[in-house]
Amino acid sequence: MRTLLFPALLGLLAACHTPDAQHAPPTTAPTAAVTAPEETLEARQERGRYLVEIMGCNDCHSPKLMGPTGPYPDPGRLLSGHPAAQALPAVPKEALKDWALFAMGNTATVGPWGVSYAANITSDASGIGNWSEEQFANAMRKGWWKGLEGSRPLLPPMPWPNFTRMPDPDISAIYAYLMSTTPVENVVPAPVPPDQL
Repeated sequence: MRTLLFPALLGLLAACHTPDAQHAPPTTAPTAAVTAPEETLEARQERGRYLVEIMGCNDCHSPKLMGPTGPYPDPGRLLSGHPAAQALPAVPKEALKDWALFAMGNTATVGPWGVSYAANITSDASGIGNWSEEQFANAMRKGWWKGLEGSRPLLPPMPWPNFTRMPDPDISAIYAYLMSTTPVENVVPAPVPPDQL
């Protein structure tokens, strides 16, 4: 029995570790359709809301209120980004040698790249209200600011590399939901380069 089992295990290991399996080029997006073509706009928006919630978008893009168990998203300013009028304390430059730091509300971050602010992603014109779905897809998948080719890259902690393979139906659902949100006017500050800290 042992004599038959050993060659079978070797064959299985060889099949799992073929060069083609190890070095297959990555695909840009999964090929399986996630939604049916007949999905209604309301169903797409609801699925987009679900994706936004499980992806943690409110963690950085929503200003916070303080509760008994800590900060929570401000329901009146959901997804509106770092508040324009909220000044940040001085950055402890010594800490930046070893740390990336979040402001109390998680809407601003400082690190070796400088200070970055979470964008307003509501349907307001100061958010993404004037963006096309293609712009939104380019921001999510390619990390372009405002989804415009040749613009500056999105800065940390925006995890856009995690979304490069997101299928079109998911991008479309998130976009549909964000375009249905209550518009919140808030012009988020421009990032601060590290040499200006």
